[in-house]
Amino acid sequence: MSTSPILTLKGVHTHIGAYHILHGVDFEVPAGEVTMLLGRNGAGKTTTLRTIMGLWQASQGQLSFKGQPLNGLATPDIATRGIAYVPENMGIFSDLTVKDNMVLAARAARHAGELDTQRLEWIFGLFPALKKFWLYPAGKLSGGQKQMLAVARAICEPRALILIDEPSKGLAPSIIQNLVTAFNELKRQQTTILLVEQNFMMAKALGDSVAVMDDGRVVHRGRMKELAEDESLQQRLLGLSLGAHQ
Repeated sequence: MSTSPILTLKGVHTHIGAYHILHGVDFEVPAGEVTMLLGRNGAGKTTTLRTIMGLWQASQGQLSFKGQPLNGLATPDIATRGIAYVPENMGIFSDLTVKDNMVLAARAARHAGELDTQRLEWIFGLFPALKKFWLYPAGKLSGGQKQMLAVARAICEPRALILIDEPSKGLAPSIIQNLVTAFNELKRQQTTILLVEQNFMMAKALGDSVAVMDDGRVVHRGRMKELAEDESLQQRLLGLSLGAHQ
């Protein structure tokens, strides 16, 4: 049984230039859960995340976080409300060290000495490679380590909601499992996650609820477990089944 929503989208439309990308998106993100946002390429998933963050403004509809409207707010104002965003391109600063990347992400810290030591050790527990490469330029990290840094930057301070766009893309299975473990730990810490993902086994392992998009609309909402157990529904909504990815 789902909890009350922390984030709600009602009838959200987004235009990018002359292109009408989102066509009335409706779904809720229950507090304290991992919600999967699934769909074929080009369905509008990334646009939905970027609209929530105010990187693109909704042309119609309502977005609310903890019951307060997000419409019209600038991205920094949305971030200060407790929402973090990990984009598909990770958004890290390649020329800066891992340490400097973390300091920049922490609103309460002007230098490394002001980082929350207890939280930093918790993050190192999730991603030991970041401690090992603390003084390395981020651009010299492996793809998996860069993704770990991107997630670490989003959680360097407590956030109520994290939006994550395809974190497993191009990563080895062992790194993906590391991310699954980290996301489950975040959920235990009462952090809500909205996760766009193409790896269906990761979706099955993590997801509590799910929204499936097609052509700029949400065409299915429900519990991830129900979708994972219904191969005909997977085939109809996504064009393939979770069972094919064992």
